[in-house]
Amino acid sequence: MMEASARLRLRGTAEGGRRHIKLGLPRVQSCYKMNEHSSGNTRKLIIAIDGPAGAGKSTIAARLARKLGYVNLESGAMYRALALKAIDKDASFDDEVALVKLADASRIQLEPTINGNRTLLDGRDVSARIRERDVTEGASRISVHPKVREWMVSHQRAMGSGGGVVMEGRDIGTKVFPDADLKVFLDADPVIREQRRMAQQKISGEVAANVAADLRERDRRDRTRAASPLVAAEDAVVIDSTSMSEDDVLARVEGLVQHRLDC
Repeated sequence: MMEASARLRLRGTAEGGRRHIKLGLPRVQSCYKMNEHSSGNTRKLIIAIDGPAGAGKSTIAARLARKLGYVNLESGAMYRALALKAIDKDASFDDEVALVKLADASRIQLEPTINGNRTLLDGRDVSARIRERDVTEGASRISVHPKVREWMVSHQRAMGSGGGVVMEGRDIGTKVFPDADLKVFLDADPVIREQRRMAQQKISGEVAANVAADLRERDRRDRTRAASPLVAAEDAVVIDSTSMSEDDVLARVEGLVQHRLDC
């Protein structure tokens, strides 16, 4: 059976131990409700950050997790790892049954470290490989399959169930952790998101045009897929970062976190 896990001990930090918050709490609507289930300032939150590609959610999630001493669980890395496994095994991105069987026969680990996450596939560090274009495209294609998403959701819940986590993706607040303590939906104008991605990858010309086209296609797939389409949860705080700096966005999210902790 496939194993997907997060090693919750942060290397080089004092906040490394496992967290012990139980899931299944009622959806939080007020400080009063939160206090019914908390134990003072020791409570560790489950924070969900969703949004489209290029909105900056990975960067914000990573910085926020480091600031809080939390674990940053990047759900997209799991889809990328499975896509890489499909490439290595010459499996079709369109064969849902084969992809689920492939997942069951694999081992995906997200290993948070003080310098960021490492992604391990069957014990092999694939952190750099899964960022390449063919894997990125494959991850987008396999993510449309309901059974693949069910498998991912199940394992992501297990990985973050102890609390003290920041998990980013596209359906964290709506599907993976619908009872998360804090839900943020980070968005930005499509043109701005494309420009950010080009700057991040330091590309221009025809390559940049291809990346922009890929980004638009990912948006289309994410928003129109039948299983867990990209949409802000009803109780999420929506942040439009079009005219905001990275530091501004982080400060806004930190303020939301502090409000939850102060409740």
